[in-house]
Amino acid sequence: VQLQASGGGLVQAGESLRLSCAASETISSFSWMAWYRQAPGKQREFVARISPGGMTNYVDSVEGRFIISRDNAKNTMYLQMSGLKPDDTAVYYCHVVFRGASIFGQGTLVTVSS
Repeated sequence: VQLQASGGGLVQAGESLRLSCAASETISSFSWMAWYRQAPGKQREFVARISPGGMTNYVDSVEGRFIISRDNAKNTMYLQMSGLKPDDTAVYYCHVVFRGASIFGQGTLVTVSS
């Protein structure tokens, strides 16, 4: 499976962005789908995940500001980000486990200026 993230850009603190992750396979067959991010000079970290049934989990630092969702009909996962902070600056990656393999897509860069 291939994953393509998009929607990143340069925004000011407090603004919003919506990231999309388009999959080359039917996502209704996927289990959990997730977003990770990697800030400059830091390790990749978990951001949010969503189950096939819509259950969600978030890292504490984005709880209440980010919303993860998935549209099975469009084979796409989303991350709605609001109240962005400079600390949210990172490359954002989508992730799935497909047939036992851990797969990250190409990332999309989000830059938040203060």
